[in-house]
Amino acid sequence: MIEIEEVVLHRLQMPLQMRFETSFGVQTDRDVILAELRVADGWVGWGESVALRSPWYSEETTDSVWDFLINEAIPRILETTWDHPREFTHAMQKIHGNFMAKFTVEGALWDIWAQQQHQPLARVLGGTKTRVAVGVSIGIKPLEDLLNEVGQYVEAGYQRIKIKVKPGWDLEPIQAIRRAFPAVSLMVDANTAYGPEHLNILRAFDDWNLLMIEQPFPAEAWELSAHTQHLLKTPICLDESICTLSDARRAIEMKACQIINVKLGRIGGIQPALDLAQLAEAHNVQLWCGGMLETGIGRAFNIAIATLSAFTLPGDTAASQRYWKPDIIVPEVTVNAGYITVPDIPGRGFEVNRELVNRYQWVQRHFRQGQTGNFWRW
Repeated sequence: MIEIEEVVLHRLQMPLQMRFETSFGVQTDRDVILAELRVADGWVGWGESVALRSPWYSEETTDSVWDFLINEAIPRILETTWDHPREFTHAMQKIHGNFMAKFTVEGALWDIWAQQQHQPLARVLGGTKTRVAVGVSIGIKPLEDLLNEVGQYVEAGYQRIKIKVKPGWDLEPIQAIRRAFPAVSLMVDANTAYGPEHLNILRAFDDWNLLMIEQPFPAEAWELSAHTQHLLKTPICLDESICTLSDARRAIEMKACQIINVKLGRIGGIQPALDLAQLAEAHNVQLWCGGMLETGIGRAFNIAIATLSAFTLPGDTAASQRYWKPDIIVPEVTVNAGYITVPDIPGRGFEVNRELVNRYQWVQRHFRQGQTGNFWRW
């Protein structure tokens, strides 16, 4: 049983280790929202929003998540006694969208639940792996810099290399990487940048032995994705298109992809991911866990979900030091020979470094259930 007595929202500004460019923009830092849930018996759960400042990746932003948490999610969290975290997902079904905001607190509930069961988060989710294979995602950058960075990660043993592409920046980097590293497992991510006018370019990708082409078309371009997958031998992976279990069913029925990228924030949390994993295994669709430049808190959830048997491909959960110096967890996430060892301590598996949270923090809000049932904020 989970009875939350206090919620603390933390808003942090954290500089990235590098400039990260995709087809929809450039990031040099992250506006991070953390939810800290406290229960009377001393358990503390943490969750993280993966929303961006601007509605590039989805319609959600850090501001919209902040408002949703304060006005919708936190009142429900404090006014309800939860027998299991899945109940939160069911309780929020009548509220449309806001998937990243929902995951921010849903993840923290799962963290508390796992601690109460005295089990690692991965184990209470049904995960069986003791380590998970990981790849790395590299943003758009000059070709020489790109090749140098790919070389570094190949040498470090990462299981797969992903590069961001867009019209005008696609075949040249693909060809250069494949010539320099003919055996590397290579995929590309377009973040919806292509349209029907680019079919010839996408068909040319088939010549370069790619693991997959991630989200070439806008999220709603179902027919175009299905048509293109029929033309290509390279698997299409859907990301932005898949926000609900119904979206996944539609993609499978239309044969619009062969692979799905699971981002916990995009689909609304852990319980939706568990449901999606069951569907994918039933239809022989491969899954992998994508990343959203998370801190170590969000990264812990990615590691846990990737331990499920349905997750058959390396994810984007790179080492903490790739993005943060330092990260806000102890110990930081490390990669050895292309694998992350799954924590075996109860809950998320990593301690939160409160000193660093306070260093990066610029706003903090507290919420508590009052004795008369009123909702108090200060």
